[in-house]
Amino acid sequence: DRLAISFNRMASALKEVEERRREIIDDLTHELRTPLTIIRGRLEEIADGIIVANSQIYTQLIRETKRLQRLVNDLQELSLAETGNLSLNLKPTNVRQILEPLAEKFADQLLDSDRTLSLDCPNNLPYVMVDSDRLVQILVNLLSNAIRHTPTGTITLQARADKDFVWIAVRDTGTGIDPAELAHVFKRFWRSPSSRQERYGGTGIGLAICRRLVELHQGEIMVESQLGIGSTFKFCLPVSK
Repeated sequence: DRLAISFNRMASALKEVEERRREIIDDLTHELRTPLTIIRGRLEEIADGIIVANSQIYTQLIRETKRLQRLVNDLQELSLAETGNLSLNLKPTNVRQILEPLAEKFADQLLDSDRTLSLDCPNNLPYVMVDSDRLVQILVNLLSNAIRHTPTGTITLQARADKDFVWIAVRDTGTGIDPAELAHVFKRFWRSPSSRQERYGGTGIGLAICRRLVELHQGEIMVESQLGIGSTFKFCLPVSK
């Protein structure tokens, strides 16, 4: 009886893995098909003389090619992270020295918009054990998402110490996330219906990579959000002993 129960559990687990594999392949096929269809369609129209190539068409082709490149790069990063083959160069790090230049860079990009970005970080934070390049990767992703979903308002990059961890948060006053969608935001290839309709939507992999990178640092990432009020993505990193 115990053996039969064990086999049934194993069969059920394998079935779930297979279903998830099919879902990932379906999602990946969809994500690849869209830019490839646009690129092929435009090139065929140019070759058949239906349209004349101009700077606008070349810009569109470049944009879709970059989208493909970003998708492939994200997939490679996620694959390495999930299989444990992504190496981290962990060092005691002053988080503020990473947050300041990032905040300045993104704030400069918003100068001519109806959005502002500010830094809220004390000078006396304890050092954390982190791979600086991977931390920048996480923050760039979170800040880019916050800006994309905040047509007008404020974005705040915040850091606070809490016992054995330093918590870093990206807060925005943007569109927010539907409560029914919160449980899905860190899943691979998942994007909200509104995000899928955006012309420059992401690949749906960025937040999954962020989650895995935070977990590899022995940290935790979470999200809080209210529709029409804004969202907060925050994660913790262990303090250097």
